[in-house]
Amino acid sequence: MTKQRKIILSLLFTGSFFLSCFALCGFTAGKVKSNVVVNGLEVGGMSVREAVLKVRENLAENLIPLTVITPNERVTVTYPELSFSDDAEKVIRSAKKGAVVTVRPVRQWADAESRIQRLCDSNARLAVDAEVDFSASGFTYQKEKEGLVCDYGETLARVFDALAKDEREVEMATYLYPPALTEEMLKERTRLLSSFTTRFDASNESRVHNIRLAADKIAGAVVLPRAEFSFNKRVGKRTAENGFKESVVIFDGEFVKGVGGGVCQLSTTLFNAALRAGLRVTESRNHSLTVSYVPPSLDAMVSEYSDLKFVNPFDTPVYLNAAVRGGSVTVECFGLPDGYRYTTESVVLYRLAPPPEETVEGEDDKVIRAEKEGVASESYLLVHDGGGKLIRRVLLRRDNYAVVRGLRQVKKQEETETPETQDNNSDQEE
Repeated sequence: MTKQRKIILSLLFTGSFFLSCFALCGFTAGKVKSNVVVNGLEVGGMSVREAVLKVRENLAENLIPLTVITPNERVTVTYPELSFSDDAEKVIRSAKKGAVVTVRPVRQWADAESRIQRLCDSNARLAVDAEVDFSASGFTYQKEKEGLVCDYGETLARVFDALAKDEREVEMATYLYPPALTEEMLKERTRLLSSFTTRFDASNESRVHNIRLAADKIAGAVVLPRAEFSFNKRVGKRTAENGFKESVVIFDGEFVKGVGGGVCQLSTTLFNAALRAGLRVTESRNHSLTVSYVPPSLDAMVSEYSDLKFVNPFDTPVYLNAAVRGGSVTVECFGLPDGYRYTTESVVLYRLAPPPEETVEGEDDKVIRAEKEGVASESYLLVHDGGGKLIRRVLLRRDNYAVVRGLRQVKKQEETETPETQDNNSDQEE
């Protein structure tokens, strides 16, 4: 007798799954009538006990397995984990001489509840939100993944139904549920809100260097909902140690040399882009003199003591990009549109003409200081609805820009001798 056969016989003797065996009916004396065939087995003339064990051994060996199909795997349950009940003793005892009869097992899975629960747990998965990465190169998206939940009660019902119907396979009952954030939603939340460009002299290498360096520091910034953005904090101090070069800056109403010259053009460009994106500016200041790249009251001077700040008032992040291309710098804001369109307006209240140009003598003719008119101005934020109708006009700032008296250097005229003087000199030399 093989080891497997011994195990089967042992289980057949001791298993609680036989509803008709020892404890319930007992094996009483008696023999099977002659020439009786059960499930293809000759059992005629055997004792009832022997015949029942033989038939049950055959049923166990040929018991139909059950495969549970899950999203991740196929789990097959076989004897002895999959057991059975039968009416073998009743069929054998009632079989007449020469009868050919069939005993059909009813499969049972005693551990079905706990095993299905474990399968449900191992196959369930949480939904994964889509993700977005932002840098100076733009956006990259990681697609979302649906979550999966196992319907334990339905799966168990399917298992018991399959067991009763002698089916070989049963599919786990599951349903998918969406994540909270999809790639489509992220793309909607990262649309272009605004873009603003200013231009400069591309031949001024140190100024271009400073603008590009500051733009590189702005590029890739993310302003979270309700968070405040600080230009100075993001860009850092404009020092030689931080890579900035010397160029022209406005200091105390004069154009002078200073480290970081040109950075104010980037802050101004960002200021205008932020306004057009619907961001709420909390700090900005005008230059002491008007600048050429934006209208009055739409500039934003930054220094060690003056900052450009704005708050993201939306429920979703705002993304900032900045880039220098040729003789221009562009700032872009990305986010979820709020349904409004924002523009700006500069209003000059009055202008002051500069006083007459001052001249000084020097080695050559040149302009030392260009004259500039004084300006008093206001700027406004204009809010339009989806149809383009102006619904609000909000005062942003009132500013005064100083008058600058021009200063020109003229070449000093050389003194020349008159003819009379020359004659006298000749006489003297003679």
